[in-house]
Amino acid sequence: MEKNFVIGIDLGGTKINGALADLKGNILGQHTIPTNASEGEQAVLGRIIDVIEKVMEKADKSIEEVKAIGIGSPGPLDAKAGVIITTPNLPFRNFQLVKPIHEKFNVPTYLDNDANVAAIGEFMLGAGKGTTNMVYITVSTGIGGGAILNGKVYRGNTSNALEVGHTTVLPDGPRCNCGNYGCVEAIASGTAIARQAKEAIEAGLNTSLSLYDKVTSYEVYKAAQDGDKVAKELLERSFTYLGIAVANIITSFDPEMFVIGGGVSQMGSVLFDKVQEIVNKRCFKAMSENCKIVPAGLGTDAGVVGAVALALLESK
Repeated sequence: MEKNFVIGIDLGGTKINGALADLKGNILGQHTIPTNASEGEQAVLGRIIDVIEKVMEKADKSIEEVKAIGIGSPGPLDAKAGVIITTPNLPFRNFQLVKPIHEKFNVPTYLDNDANVAAIGEFMLGAGKGTTNMVYITVSTGIGGGAILNGKVYRGNTSNALEVGHTTVLPDGPRCNCGNYGCVEAIASGTAIARQAKEAIEAGLNTSLSLYDKVTSYEVYKAAQDGDKVAKELLERSFTYLGIAVANIITSFDPEMFVIGGGVSQMGSVLFDKVQEIVNKRCFKAMSENCKIVPAGLGTDAGVVGAVALALLESK
């Protein structure tokens, strides 16, 4: 029987999203269930297997027709060994994830961290389609990234390359959850923007943000759009440091395209114009002029489409 399909699994702290797709990346069946991480390693593994079986059922395909399975997961992890080392929102500790799935279905199974998977998805099926050298970052609760260099995923020595959120942009800046100080994630992520807004309110600054019961990065964006000076300055500062991180990455890798996704990227020109301005100031002209900085193209399905793309890429 011909193997004309692949399965992608986006494993997250709150949900497991699975899809079966053809070899062009067209999704034919999709299924999502809660992760229920508190139930432990084996329970989550069982739920991943359930999702794989469900997407085949929805697409009316058999496992004999599946060429490969791709899984995207938060890291750190060992992609080569198929092991999730540890991650805050999942119960896995040095857990061999790939082997039991491969043994269950007898299908080549590949694991990669979620940022790499999203980068692969954008490269093969999204905004970066047709490029050879592309960097992707997601600016959301945290900041992560992935790179495609010379048409191949760049994973680094330990499979954890492009942890861009933990690059230092302000040496004496706020402490990051990783323990370091001045990481771009601690200044420009959605979580960091919300924290800085709360600090401004607590400091008694004159801002409409104090009118909200709960302040997230979205409220900061809305206030800035309405002319709130504190919100505007907060976003300008945050995205200046994000721009510094982007400029450093462009200087390091010289990509033809830099794709920015994640919830904070939905602020649009507020983010992209500032990042472009900083890149133009800080990068060699030849690099900045020959690197397009663009929004991600895959939207909310980036994780599962990326997992599909991982299966397609690795099974070529």
